[in-house]
Amino acid sequence: MIYNVKGILTYTDPTFAVVECGGVGFKCFVSMTTLKELPSIGNEVNLYTYMSVREDALDLFGFFEVDELEAFKLLISVSGIGPKAAIAILSVLTPSKLSIAVAGGDVRSIQAAQGVGKKTAERVVLELKDKMAGIGASATEVQNIQSVATSDNAQEAVEVLVSLGFNQSDAATVIGAMDKSLSVDDMVRKGLRQLSSQL
Repeated sequence: MIYNVKGILTYTDPTFAVVECGGVGFKCFVSMTTLKELPSIGNEVNLYTYMSVREDALDLFGFFEVDELEAFKLLISVSGIGPKAAIAILSVLTPSKLSIAVAGGDVRSIQAAQGVGKKTAERVVLELKDKMAGIGASATEVQNIQSVATSDNAQEAVEVLVSLGFNQSDAATVIGAMDKSLSVDDMVRKGLRQLSSQL
């Protein structure tokens, strides 16, 4: 199995990158997350890889960070998620945002990936709930998100922020870090301030 490919970046496309090593160009399918991190053409790059072997295809998937490779491997372990769907999810969610979405049960964020329906997104949350810890998001961030479920005020504050157009994962991250004894109004006010400053 090829663990990584290190060489000169010779070509990029919205779905793949070509890395030349010793005169051989390796076509690696990549997510938008990895694509944004790549250097300009002609520079050296290192991609961590996963080789998908099927009867009719032999595909190489490349990742700029190890965390993204680990998230990809977890995603393809979910029934109904193939390599292309996993890449689509990682194109809309970085590994840390995916961890947070899974921890908070944020199906809508996962569903934003092209070709991923509600049932598939729900399966991702269900099957990876206990497996995503330590990939991307810190343990504290995950605990903060999960703590929202233990407080009615926190849950209500997250719902208000989502109704105002904020992403559920972002809202849960901000509210989860707050003192749970605060009123819903105070949580929403503080949450609005923090989320607006991140825009």
